[in-house]
Amino acid sequence: MFGTSGIRGRVGDEVTCELALSVGRALAAEGYGTVVVGRDPRESGEMLADAVVAGLRESGSDVVRVGMASTPTIARAVEWVDADAGVSVTASHNPAPDNGLKLWTASGRAFDGTQQDAIARRVRENDYALVDAANVGSQRHLEDAIDRHADALADAVDADLDGLSVVVDVGNGMGGVTATVLDRLGADVQTLNAQPDGSFPGRPSEPTAEHCGALAALVASTDADLGIAHDGDADRMMAVTSDGEFLPGDVLLAIFATDVAGDGDRVAAPLNTSLAVDDALAAVGASLVHTKVGDGFVAEQTEADDVVFGGEMSGAWIWPDATKCPDGPLAAVRLAALVATDGPLSELADAIETYPTRRESVEVPDKAAVMAHVAEAVHADFDAVDDRDGVRVDTDDGWFLVRASGTQPLVRVTAEARSSARSETLAARAREYLDDALAAVEAA
Repeated sequence: MFGTSGIRGRVGDEVTCELALSVGRALAAEGYGTVVVGRDPRESGEMLADAVVAGLRESGSDVVRVGMASTPTIARAVEWVDADAGVSVTASHNPAPDNGLKLWTASGRAFDGTQQDAIARRVRENDYALVDAANVGSQRHLEDAIDRHADALADAVDADLDGLSVVVDVGNGMGGVTATVLDRLGADVQTLNAQPDGSFPGRPSEPTAEHCGALAALVASTDADLGIAHDGDADRMMAVTSDGEFLPGDVLLAIFATDVAGDGDRVAAPLNTSLAVDDALAAVGASLVHTKVGDGFVAEQTEADDVVFGGEMSGAWIWPDATKCPDGPLAAVRLAALVATDGPLSELADAIETYPTRRESVEVPDKAAVMAHVAEAVHADFDAVDDRDGVRVDTDDGWFLVRASGTQPLVRVTAEARSSARSETLAARAREYLDDALAAVEAA
């Protein structure tokens, strides 16, 4: 039921009001007495949020509604109102026909695997109890959640942005708070796709280089210092330099990580993260700790005292001293502050040494069966294999990873080395394991 980042799928198929109602009931049955509920601008979000609220209230839990807001606003609100959990009704960067549910703990961190499993079991077994009319949960509205988030963002940076020019592509989602705060801090702000619209008419919701062409062109053709792009629920943030270059996520990760990490600190990132991040951290005396792919797993690792930052190359950035939820607007204002104090974003990016990386996604008939064959073969050939999430093998000069997608019928192959030839060799080796596994599954 849960993928790498909550529940997500096509409305009317994988995601229904019946499912949302059941999740609300399950949260109440698990003892979450007060729950914050909010949603992104997708049209289906209103009915799904209503269904979650109904399930919570008819099972005796109280609800605090924040309406349409970014996912980091909703996650932060859990702690603001001393609630026990939160629910974001969103499919994040997925296409408009999709929707989903993200669950947040009292500290604003995504539910971990154990907590998700408990909810999934109750939904699967219909294991919850409804209350009588006298004990129905209450409902109230938190009217100032977005304003409180804006205040927290403004307080999170100590830099004068006067004279800095920023273009913010909101992507018709809930990241408008970014433009509000940058303007408050003195920046000259121009927006794209600023009107919330869950059909995402301006561009697809996921902030990729392909989807952010208009942003890159506008930044390059004006005197803007940088461009910012969010996804539908604004938990992600990607960036464009003043000359219109869309920065790779690993480069952004290295920039953010080295800004906050120092001697003895650790940074959490998934096991498909580039060597560029390892090397950049080593230069400042810090180190990288790998997690499974998914911002929830990164967030779990940031609970450790010596982990000062966590991130994913997809655009999820976590500063645990501020919030355990990926906060795209926080990333945006901190990046703007870095440019204002340390110089052009292109120069910050050029300081990060990058390496040849090969990435490929292959559609497969049975992810579990294919990955079982891959794992068996890789373990037979290598003594040291990281199999927490797929199989990763590290060599003296690079690494490769074969991993099943958490949300699609795909197996992803990634390889990286400090030379192009070696990267190609490792990618070919990894693809050979996948091809052999596909042949074995098809022959079975």
